Amino acid sequence: MAKDLNFSDFTLGEKARIVGLVARMGKRGLAGDTVDLSDLKKRVERIEKNAERRKNGK
Repeated sequence: MAKDLNFSDFTLGEKARIVGLVARMGKRGLAGDTVDLSDLKKRVERIEKNAERRKNGK
């Protein structure tokens, strides 16, 4: 997560999307040790980036 963001900085929709993506990561993680989670991590990072832009006013 970005350094200066709190969970309260996210909109309700962003929070729901992050929770859903983390749940999907957990589900994939149960499949085994060699699971690629990079696509889901990138989606979460994109949400964080948008929230940070909004917080900083850019």
